[in-house]
Amino acid sequence: MKLILNSLSDTEAFAQKMADRLKGKTMTITLDGDLGAGKTAWTRFFGKALGVKRTINSPTFTIMKSYRTQDGSMLYHMDAYRLEDGNQDLGFEECFEEGLCVVEWSNYIAQQIPADHIAISIRETGETSREVIMEATGKNAQAVLEGWE
Repeated sequence: MKLILNSLSDTEAFAQKMADRLKGKTMTITLDGDLGAGKTAWTRFFGKALGVKRTINSPTFTIMKSYRTQDGSMLYHMDAYRLEDGNQDLGFEECFEEGLCVVEWSNYIAQQIPADHIAISIRETGETSREVIMEATGKNAQAVLEGWE
């Protein structure tokens, strides 16, 4: 499924809609795109929509940050950019099983990503415009995206 986002407010609305569909669920979302495509900005809006009070910023150097959402569940934000050798066991499986996980640069840990997830690719098309491709890779992810317009 392809979406065109023409502004930062479109990106925020997209993140809000995804948060509304995922509240109270366990799901992994992979975010891929070039540097500056808006992966962390999307995650910041997504967390805000889930009621995260802390500032969400890139976990590039810490690999992962965790946040408590308004309903008490966990949001994990991972940046696998520095994990070129994705064979390391860093305990991500537990995070994938107990909350919402957003993984930037997921290609570096592709073998660890749950088979059933939502894959989002963001491509910069202008200063504030983006092309987004979303794909459901399993039945739970398909249920989340069903009827998306």
